[in-house]
Amino acid sequence: MHILLDLFFTFFKIGLFTFGGGYAMIAVIENSCVEQKGWITPDEMLDVTVIAESTPGPIAINCATFTGYKKAGFRGALAATTGIVFPSFIILYLISIFLDHFLELSLIAHAFQGIKIAVGILILEAAVTMMKKMPKKKLPRTILFCSCIVMLAVNFLSWNFSSICLMLIAAAVSLLIFTGKKIAPKGEDAR
Repeated sequence: MHILLDLFFTFFKIGLFTFGGGYAMIAVIENSCVEQKGWITPDEMLDVTVIAESTPGPIAINCATFTGYKKAGFRGALAATTGIVFPSFIILYLISIFLDHFLELSLIAHAFQGIKIAVGILILEAAVTMMKKMPKKKLPRTILFCSCIVMLAVNFLSWNFSSICLMLIAAAVSLLIFTGKKIAPKGEDAR
């Protein structure tokens, strides 16, 4: 029961104090779940981030569900997922009641300008952390470099290109190279 409460309140704090969505939450989730609590390893965090990005649903919820399941099975997944969702639900419910008046407050408008900058920094921090933990091999680094170039070109040239397509292309290239390496030694052994 202690682990369920710990999962709920850890992810509740993450959900309550992290603005900007899943990418901004990655750094906070990693700090709490990997560095402070040791619930998952850095490699698992990297894997769950990739899997969470590739599956339907918000990335933070997928990370919470994975971590909760790993620690306490289905009940842990439920506790962690509820913890991360509950603050957003309450905040959005309260904002929806007062939405017209909420956006008119200059204090709120200025606060959100600062939050936008902080969210960008959190996303950048998560990206840098993940890049540092990437395998120091040519293929992942090449895919990372090419993906960055393509996404920058898409943004600067205002092309209509989905980041999901970019992920699928990167996965296909990696899979083709992996498959090619597996097939090549067998062909040489036959000679």
